[in-house]
Amino acid sequence: MIHIEVNRRHGDYGFEAADAFGHTVRLDTSPETGGENYGVRPMQMLLMGLGGCSGIDIVSILKKQRQTVKGFRMLIDGEREKGKEPSLWENISIVFELTGDIDIEKARRACELSVEKYCSVAATLTKAGCNIKWDVKVVGG
Repeated sequence: MIHIEVNRRHGDYGFEAADAFGHTVRLDTSPETGGENYGVRPMQMLLMGLGGCSGIDIVSILKKQRQTVKGFRMLIDGEREKGKEPSLWENISIVFELTGDIDIEKARRACELSVEKYCSVAATLTKAGCNIKWDVKVVGG
């Protein structure tokens, strides 16, 4: 079982979440809804989790294929449902930018396997009705 502790630390809506290893994340709502920019918005955290989960998968797959990943950046854009409460992620677009001695076809396959098979965050979002699109770019390094 995973254990997370969340405590209010700042103003009305500023929270700090900690895992069992002591890693922390600060969360808040937008100033428009009473927050003070103390931390990341919870829904943005889902996009960050998607990037982290998928990135770990992709690097792991490429390492097994003896590809050299020198740099890795992800650009993630999300669009939420309009006029609904709760407002779920409806569309997410990811651009994976890899640098190194990497075969583009292997990179595409690694990204596909992550987003469509291995990444638990992507699977959770997809089961909630989110459409995830992605592209990959490789620059020699």
